[in-house]
Amino acid sequence: MSRKLHIKKGDTVMVISGDSKGEQGRVLMVDIRKSKAIVEGINMVAKHSKPSTENPQGGIIHKESPVHISNLMVVNSAGEATRIGRRMNPKANKSIRYSIKSGEDIK
Repeated sequence: MSRKLHIKKGDTVMVISGDSKGEQGRVLMVDIRKSKAIVEGINMVAKHSKPSTENPQGGIIHKESPVHISNLMVVNSAGEATRIGRRMNPKANKSIRYSIKSGEDIK
């Protein structure tokens, strides 16, 4: 059974705590079991790699590390962090996410 999270792949989010506090980025991947997300340009780490066939030079690779979902908030169209609510769409009989702050739907 999978839980419904307030963040989906492709959302623009803001970091609300930690070293990257206040930075924004796009969600690249969400791990539901660990409640973590990888956000573009946030929580960068340096990974040392040996030379291989894919990377014959080897060296230091900078890549994103997962961030706990509780440290992220979705950004609405006005560019401000907002909490997410859910309401039923009467036409499609599905729940849609909306911004608590402005009331607009989140795509």
